[in-house]
Amino acid sequence: MDLGPEIEGMAGRQLRMRMVTIEPGGVFGPVHDHKDRPGIVYVLQGTITDHRDGIATDYGPGVGWPEDRNTTHWLENRGAVPAVEISVDIVRKD
Repeated sequence: MDLGPEIEGMAGRQLRMRMVTIEPGGVFGPVHDHKDRPGIVYVLQGTITDHRDGIATDYGPGVGWPEDRNTTHWLENRGAVPAVEISVDIVRKD
């Protein structure tokens, strides 16, 4: 969704929503940051391990986390079933 017409000062930005699947043993990486790309994640299925600041945190279904300008991380699925998340973020239009 183009945010320019919706919110003053948001020209050139879009609201993006994706369903992301990480297969067992898979990763969502490499390490990346969210500077200029804030978002929020919600886990639908499986367990996602979020690696940031040297700490691994597991998130299961019904749990989520914010991704702000201070977030630098990577994700993995250490489980036996696919992990599925909904990711919503604000990105620059391509």
